[in-house]
Amino acid sequence: MKFALAVLSLLSTASAFTTAPLMSRPVTSLNVASSEVGTLKQVPHGGDELVNLMVSDDAAKEAAIAKATVELEATPRQLCDVELIMNGGFSPLTGFMDEATYKSVVESLELLDGTIMGLPVVFDTNDEDLQPGTTILLKQGDLPIATVELTDKYTPDKPLECLKCYGTSAIEHPGALMVATERGKYYMGGKVTGLNLPVRDFPCKTPQEVRAELPADTDVVAFQCRNPVHRAHYELFTRALDDPLIGEGGIVLVHPTCGPTQADDISGEVRYKTYEVLKEETANPRVQWQYLPYSMHMAGPREAIQHMIIRKNFGCTHFIIGRDMAGSKSSVTGEDFYGAYDAQDFAKEMSEKLGVTPVPSLNLVYTEEEGYTTADYAKEKGLNTKKLSGTKFRQMLRGGDDIPEWFAFKSV
Repeated sequence: MKFALAVLSLLSTASAFTTAPLMSRPVTSLNVASSEVGTLKQVPHGGDELVNLMVSDDAAKEAAIAKATVELEATPRQLCDVELIMNGGFSPLTGFMDEATYKSVVESLELLDGTIMGLPVVFDTNDEDLQPGTTILLKQGDLPIATVELTDKYTPDKPLECLKCYGTSAIEHPGALMVATERGKYYMGGKVTGLNLPVRDFPCKTPQEVRAELPADTDVVAFQCRNPVHRAHYELFTRALDDPLIGEGGIVLVHPTCGPTQADDISGEVRYKTYEVLKEETANPRVQWQYLPYSMHMAGPREAIQHMIIRKNFGCTHFIIGRDMAGSKSSVTGEDFYGAYDAQDFAKEMSEKLGVTPVPSLNLVYTEEEGYTTADYAKEKGLNTKKLSGTKFRQMLRGGDDIPEWFAFKSV
């Protein structure tokens, strides 16, 4: 598949760079606080306990802040990562990855204990003076978010990281561009203590809160998206409930990412508003809506694994894998970095180890005669289909053009 071929073809590029020697001991996932997971079908990733690093007592918060000797303003991507560490979305992680853990995830998709992890979760910095042993306070403006007890500092092999995680080290890939130009020169591992959740324009419930609202002993199918939900998306995730892989009475958890993404995507704040009006318009009792503070990497197959892990921690048993999920195009040639089914194939390969069942998305098309049908059915019956790409839609939206109602909900 294209993803594997890209990795093989670019090994020589990454070999020109060197990795730093191992430092310090690894960040582990032991001795974590947990929440009662009730009678949900799904257990948290990496064990029976959901990580919860939030400190609720004011005196304990003040004591944690007093230990910090350096204050730093967190970037939008760091805010997403630290929130998912604090609230258990990245369970079993209890901090930013140290060098040994980082290398293991990059090269083997595993934490040091063998638990699967799709992408590294790192704290980056350009600060030459910041050293292991320091406790830093991450802030969002004046709001203290978390402290991080730094354990080690290392120079990552960024070309190798991009090659392994994105299938290419070329900066025409948005993820590789982010690693090369947005992330700092150094990565640092460290244990996180949560103080306050970031303030956002869209509400992001914790895994514990979402789990508390899910029905007991029921299949929960996660649908991930980073764009407004259109009619084809809605048909896709509601019809997924009829899949034989889903038990009777299953529900869909629509769980869009509302954090940073690639440059030409619609902003998270605007997307959130479209989801809210659609939730009210459809009022489907078998569909729940929540929002995720996650920054996209556009990493295709490996990001699909990361999304499955996160949704597992939110209580989901199944995960819808769309065509070219988390895929991206070259900013130079416009060609896709991944094959249409690379993410689906990789998710199937990893599903047993992950404990999450992938549900392949239907290839739906809109027909003049029968509305939305599968592409195979439309072809068999000789139906007339209509198409509108996401890119064209965004262009029409920004240009103030009328959007066809067969493509998008009018309220959206």
